[in-house]
Amino acid sequence: MQQYKYTAVNLAKEKFTGTFIAKDEKDLAEQLAKQDLFLVNCVPYTGETPNSFFTLGTGKVKRSELTTFCRQFSIMINSGIPILGCLDILKNQAYSGYFKKLLAIIDEDVKAGIMLSDALNKHKKVFPEFFRSMIFVGEASGKLEIVFNSLADYYETDSAIKRKVKSALAYPITLLIMTIGIVILMLTVVIPTFRESLSSLEITPTGITKVVYDFSDFMLANWRIMILLAFALFGIFFLIGRFEKGKYFYDFLKLKLPLIGKVQTALLSSRFARGFGLLLSSGMDITDAMDTIEVVLGNRYMRKQFRAAAEDVRHGMPLAMAFEKYKLFPPILIQMVAVGEKTAALDDILMRSCKFFDEQVETTLTSLTAKIQPIMMCIMGGVIGTMFIAVYSPMLAIMGGLG
Repeated sequence: MQQYKYTAVNLAKEKFTGTFIAKDEKDLAEQLAKQDLFLVNCVPYTGETPNSFFTLGTGKVKRSELTTFCRQFSIMINSGIPILGCLDILKNQAYSGYFKKLLAIIDEDVKAGIMLSDALNKHKKVFPEFFRSMIFVGEASGKLEIVFNSLADYYETDSAIKRKVKSALAYPITLLIMTIGIVILMLTVVIPTFRESLSSLEITPTGITKVVYDFSDFMLANWRIMILLAFALFGIFFLIGRFEKGKYFYDFLKLKLPLIGKVQTALLSSRFARGFGLLLSSGMDITDAMDTIEVVLGNRYMRKQFRAAAEDVRHGMPLAMAFEKYKLFPPILIQMVAVGEKTAALDDILMRSCKFFDEQVETTLTSLTAKIQPIMMCIMGGVIGTMFIAVYSPMLAIMGGLG
């Protein structure tokens, strides 16, 4: 059997397009004739994912578009509109051209009798695995409208948390860049200018002034090599991050570094609680839910530990005990999981605890910012102060000699 994309007309010369599964073109014409349609032309239809050129090669749907799609789909399906009607409306909404093409393909597949989850699975590189798994669970449990609404909440909250993280780190990073810029300007422009002005006075630099002058000479003499070295280091770090072991090492550092580690742990705890609770509330088995939620965690080191914990759970170990064994989450989350297992209300407890962990993320970010900003200000003040002392100490020595 082959799926065809066809163009046909009826007796009133009205044009119709769509897809249909048939043995061959002759069979397709016969099937359409039964509906009083006359085949004009047809081509084999594969429903392949559109070219990703217009997504800058990422081949991904924007998170904002996916969130809007979930919210709109939930509203329409709750209003009693069938899935085909929802897709027919949504494919004409104000999405990007790439997403519209995808929705048109999915719409054609569903019209041909394919389940929505199967139609989405044909585009695995485009749609996140967690999203596709949730749609499958929603169709299997008959709770598709609840799943779409929960997915919209999940993606909205996750995006908000990411924005808070970027906002909290923006100021310290700006201070670091400013500090580096000021140091380079002082060493390459300001200090050589002062040094040239004072050279006629035959003053021998000593102490910190000599150290700064020597470093300035070194930078001016080797600036090309230093730029190449900086690019080389950046390239090395980039290349390491292209390999799986390198990505794993970077993810390990994210969890173990003193200040950043707490933020990452809070983020992963919040994401796990919301995603795992959502899967369980949709009717998925715990072991299947653990396989699905692993993708959402993102951090490779955490995923490896989580995979080991999931294996222990399959062999009969309680979920909370497995989490505690591998130190996956903060103690409070493990305690909540233990209570949920004892009361057979794990999904309800996790869904209720989402807000708490979201607040924990915000609190951790605030604490991180409060600690980093003074440190960066002290570093910036110390570096700039040292530079000015190095510049002005010869002038003070001259003034002292004149006195």
